[in-house]
Parts: sequence; C-alpha cells; structure tokens
Amino acid sequence: MLFRVTPQPLNVEESIKAVSHPSTGAVVVFLGVVRGHNLGRRVIQLHYEAYSEMAQKVMEELAQEAQERFGLKDVAILHRIGTLQVGDISLVVAVSSPHRKEAFRAGEWLVDCLKERLPIWKKEVFEGGEEWIEGTLPLTG
Repeated sequence: MLFRVTPQPLNVEESIKAVSHPSTGAVVVFLGVVRGHNLGRRVIQLHYEAYSEMAQKVMEELAQEAQERFGLKDVAILHRIGTLQVGDISLVVAVSSPHRKEAFRAGEWLVDCLKERLPIWKKEVFEGGEEWIEGTLPLTG
C-alpha cells in the first residue's frame, strides 16, 4: 500500500508499481486533474490545504475498508497539496484486484469516499475572484 499527501507532483507510475502483483488481473487508476472551467467560470488555479496526518490515516482506513469490501489486492492513494495549475494531477487512486469488475467498483467507491471524508480543502482561483469550494474552511492554529 502507498499513501501520500505531498506538495510534489504525483507519480502515476509509482502508484501503478505499488499495486501491481502477479496474482492480480486488473489494475485500475483514477487521475483527478485540475480543469480549466467550473460553475461557468474560467479557473486559473487551485490551492489545496490539508490536515496531512489525519488525511493519511483516513486514506489508510478507506483502503482497508475497500480491500475487505471488494477483495482488492492492493491500494495506492496520492493527493497533492499547495497551488496547482490547470492540467496538473491532484489525485491518484490505484487499485489492484484479481478481476476488473471489483477493481472498477472499488476505484469509484474510494474516490467518492475520499471526496467526502478526506480533510483536504480546495480553494478555486478564477477570473475575478477566489473561493473555497469543497469542505469547510481549513483549521487554523
């Protein structure tokens, strides 16, 4: 298993290698990418902040639950923090399983749960302004 919250660009190949095993027949990878438009506005960049230690813990808990629920062999979850530009990868979720159906279902389930439970907040910077668009405002001091 591989879990990371980092300001560094995410390495998709590292995620694939981390979950690949001779006993698996499927590896599914999801990439969350910063898009250039949202809610009818031109997005310039996104800024992510995290409670990193808690985020890692939540990643581990969700991965374990996904393994039990879908019979996965392995899971990798990487999330980027800091300022990202349009086209940058913000999230990598990679899962491996003996069969494709479980891998696809698990990947989708994990992404949905991460968006709901991960203590990572996203500020959108767009033409004419900026606003926090997911979760609550970051905890301070």
